[in-house]
Amino acid sequence: MRFIVTVVEEITSEAHIDIPDGLTQEVIKQEIVARYNTGQMQTDFNIAQVDFVSINARILTTESKESEASL
Repeated sequence: MRFIVTVVEEITSEAHIDIPDGLTQEVIKQEIVARYNTGQMQTDFNIAQVDFVSINARILTTESKESEASL
């Protein structure tokens, strides 16, 4: 038998960045979003945690019909 298995995970990443002192909370948020949107933080991200959410398997029968079974 053949199966198609889909695994859903939630990944939590963290980045350690330096932001100048004395900025307001709103400016800090804007700086973080700007760095993320421009790709400046992508190389800084480290996977801190991976949580398993779900797994699903579809069974492929010989007639090419699919039946679903949740594991």
